[in-house]
Amino acid sequence: MTTIPIRRALLSVSDKTGVVDLARDLAAKGVELVSTGGTAKALREAGLTVRDVSDLTGFPEMMDGRVKTLHPMVHGGLLAVRDDADHAAAMQEHGIGAIDLVVVNLYPFEATVARGADRDTVIENIDIGGPSMVRSAAKNHAYVAIVTDPADYASLASGETTLDQRRGFAAKAFAATAAYDGAIARWFGTVDQGEVFPRVLPLTLTRAAALRYGENPHQSAAFYTANDGVRGIGQARQVQGKELSYNNLNDADAALELVAEFRDAAPTCVIVKHANPCGVATADTLEAAYAEAFACDTVSAFGGIIAVNRPLDGATARAIAGIFTEVVVAPDADEEALAAFAAKKNLRLLLTGELPDPHRAGLFAKAIAGGWLVQDRDAGVPGDLKVVTKRQPTAQELADCRFAWTVAKHVKSNAIVYAKDGATAGVGAGQMNRLESARIAAWKAKDAADKAGWTSPRTIGSAVASDAFFPFADGLLAAVEAGATAVIQPGGSIRDEEVIAAADAAGLAMVFTGMRHFRH
Repeated sequence: MTTIPIRRALLSVSDKTGVVDLARDLAAKGVELVSTGGTAKALREAGLTVRDVSDLTGFPEMMDGRVKTLHPMVHGGLLAVRDDADHAAAMQEHGIGAIDLVVVNLYPFEATVARGADRDTVIENIDIGGPSMVRSAAKNHAYVAIVTDPADYASLASGETTLDQRRGFAAKAFAATAAYDGAIARWFGTVDQGEVFPRVLPLTLTRAAALRYGENPHQSAAFYTANDGVRGIGQARQVQGKELSYNNLNDADAALELVAEFRDAAPTCVIVKHANPCGVATADTLEAAYAEAFACDTVSAFGGIIAVNRPLDGATARAIAGIFTEVVVAPDADEEALAAFAAKKNLRLLLTGELPDPHRAGLFAKAIAGGWLVQDRDAGVPGDLKVVTKRQPTAQELADCRFAWTVAKHVKSNAIVYAKDGATAGVGAGQMNRLESARIAAWKAKDAADKAGWTSPRTIGSAVASDAFFPFADGLLAAVEAGATAVIQPGGSIRDEEVIAAADAAGLAMVFTGMRHFRH
């Protein structure tokens, strides 16, 4: 059997959006409606004739609604193989009527947890009968349609279902119960049992978009969202521009995560290329912040990703539009800014609303051969900085140290960042040793000065941040050669005394954070 008429439908939903209209459509086709509790009440109030599920089972709903559909009269009507003689005989012997359609959505477990309900209320919002009906109907999709998504209600208006429809419904249904059980398991493991890393970690993701390809054209890819309540690039509103690619999404996320560190700061602009910041600056206006960030590395900024911490204004948008930019991320944009970008048809503009909390809790997972590495997010913030040199840093040096440290947290290791007056001077990323990163960052600062026609690079009088300790004094001495006057680093090397002595000999001020920020 491929196309099956719907003669009896069982409707039992927590979210009643659209269910009355669906019931009217089914009733108009002569479908018998069977329902439970609040759903039956809503349908009757709409003037529809509904049969209580207790009429089928011969038992009233009991135990505060915990027991109502867990009965052979329901599950026999769902699980019976209609063209199996033994099944048909059992149905006839026990007076079990076939159920052709089940419409179910489950108790709002995740919403109950999200609103901070007490433990007993959370437990009561674990649905038992609903998932049981969903699984029974989905298993027997050759004969029964199971609908768990209100978006599919309109497809039932004909009063019959095809096998292809039922197969699609069944796939959605099993995904829905898997996600539901996953949410319950996560709550029990992490919240109720207080484990950060439970023995089994269910991850539930929902495909938001199929992408043209992955990091490279020969790789296929898709973008999935997580139901964790965090608004980010995946929830941003794309105002204009081409479809976002895998690399666009990855780089835009890197830019957003970094600019979010400055969400309560003065106007700040971040420019990212290949997931690494190539220019970051804070200034009195966004336009000035963009100009300072751009000046750090005008070559890498071409085709980059730009993120800002304030709504975009027209002047900043016009400056950004002066070069080729892949993606711009902002909390919002005024009409003048939108008009400035409108002429750049390929530029993607993403408006995020509120920026994410950079210190939020969460897990980070990475696939490796044979398993996954899982850790909590790097939301660490150093406490009091420890001055380890004879010279104390000035207030400006200390501010530049903190700025450089914040940026270094988002640079691939080994990371070295020079900063001066709230702007990056040079960024060294992803090298196999710290000395090379220090030299590359200094070289990039000199190149920026040459291109801008400055008399000296901005590393002169700068602060330099290292994401991990200097294992030898050579990396620090490279920073001295570049003109840095202050250093911020975690400390903790067996050669700390040697590095401190080198800093003292050069007249540097150096502070230890006691915390590193590897980013591999």
